[in-house]
Amino acid sequence: MKRKTSLTGNSLNRLRPTCFSGANRIAILSLVVGAALVLVQPCAGLSFEFVGTGSLAIAHTAHTATLLPNGQVLVAGGVGSSGEPLADAELYNPATGTWATTGSLINERYAHTATLLADGRVLVVGGSDHFRILATAELYDPATGLWSATGSLAQARALHKATLLADGKVLVEGGNGTTVFALATAELYDPATQTWTQTGSLRSKRYEHTATLLADGRVLVAGGSDINGNLNSAEIYDPATGTWSVTGSMAQDRQGHTATLLHNGMVLVTGGQGTGGIIASAELYDPASGTWSETSDLPVAVIAHTATLLPNGPVLVAGGVNTAYVADTELYSPRNGTWTSTGSLNTPRAGHTATLLRSGKLLIAGGASTGEILTSAELGVRVRQ
Repeated sequence: MKRKTSLTGNSLNRLRPTCFSGANRIAILSLVVGAALVLVQPCAGLSFEFVGTGSLAIAHTAHTATLLPNGQVLVAGGVGSSGEPLADAELYNPATGTWATTGSLINERYAHTATLLADGRVLVVGGSDHFRILATAELYDPATGLWSATGSLAQARALHKATLLADGKVLVEGGNGTTVFALATAELYDPATQTWTQTGSLRSKRYEHTATLLADGRVLVAGGSDINGNLNSAEIYDPATGTWSVTGSMAQDRQGHTATLLHNGMVLVTGGQGTGGIIASAELYDPASGTWSETSDLPVAVIAHTATLLPNGPVLVAGGVNTAYVADTELYSPRNGTWTSTGSLNTPRAGHTATLLRSGKLLIAGGASTGEILTSAELGVRVRQ
């Protein structure tokens, strides 16, 4: 079942929460639906076929999806069919292809993060309930299906990023604050004590950036926005010292993009919003040299898409939005730096999640499409043409 919402309009076509002055809240921008969708025909070779699977009980967009140790997928929070923030959580069972509701979050929230901890619990942090930006954090226990409050952030934040470090702690940085449009502060969560401590601040304030755990245990933060606009700068967090250092800048300023750690240790950044609009460009970061190099552009410029590293090395980019919702999926080959079209989603969508299951199938869940928030989900299955 697809649930209707009032998302209409002809303003900037992107799915992105943004702060409203005076209200100190976050809202979902309306989406353009008037232009034709551009499709690229699949190439011979490895491709994906997308097939429907069980639908979510409740429509979700701007939610999180976490693969649990038992192979199930936890979807939590987000925005519902009429634009309301959600406390609802659901579990997808790959064995049956069905969803089941589980314990609800203590706080309704979206623009939050969800991080799988080493002990199998899931840490949800911050976000917004429309009326305020949240400092609260919660833990989901798969054994009981229940949520419990854990220590609160020192600073409320939404549109931040959270990264599980090698020592089991979680680094949270940046985002929008209650009174500050973009934050530079960073905090560490210790699951052993369920407490937060402040760590070194970012060199640049930013939100809607990406954060990627590198092979050596450091964290790469790239792009995002501050009060003056989109950023092309990047910086590195060193857990050993708790400090940030500037690294090479991207060729393109961008926010709302994706960043994917490749098997060769490099980081692929794709799409997002640039100063001139939604972009198709892609870049590679080399941790050894601290520099970026441009690689082939995506066939379609997108924001609010997903990028998933596949077991055999390629990266699958799915959906998103430009002048219309996109059904395209594209495969990036790190070997030759090129993109090939690899089939289409059954439903064009943006603001969805993509989760690689243990079977190698890709679960696409929820998101927004023309005039509605979705309950639908689909599975990407690799096929040979």
